[in-house]
Amino acid sequence: MIQIKRIYEEVGEKDGYRILVDRLWPRGVTKEKARLDEWDKEIAPSDDLRKWFGHKMENFEEFTRKYKAELKDKGEELQRIRELAEKQNVTLLYAARNTEVNHARVLLSVLEK
Repeated sequence: MIQIKRIYEEVGEKDGYRILVDRLWPRGVTKEKARLDEWDKEIAPSDDLRKWFGHKMENFEEFTRKYKAELKDKGEELQRIRELAEKQNVTLLYAARNTEVNHARVLLSVLEK
């Protein structure tokens, strides 16, 4: 199972393997509190795309298309995460405030295909 969760939420029993999927470290979170198994910056949107998106709802549809295009070049990394999820729960952690309009939701949809 793969799920997404804000990094600011409490660590849960069912989180399993915890991967931060943001390019930037989240504000106000210590490494100890994050309790990460890994930080996968490379699977996050490029800096240019992240800045362009700006977490604006009106940009989300185009952002989704562009981010999915970026992820086409990350096939090995996507497969690695899928294989981890075959053995244990995997939680993709993100810092965005909006739980509906964020890159982790797009990443999850790609991983589930």
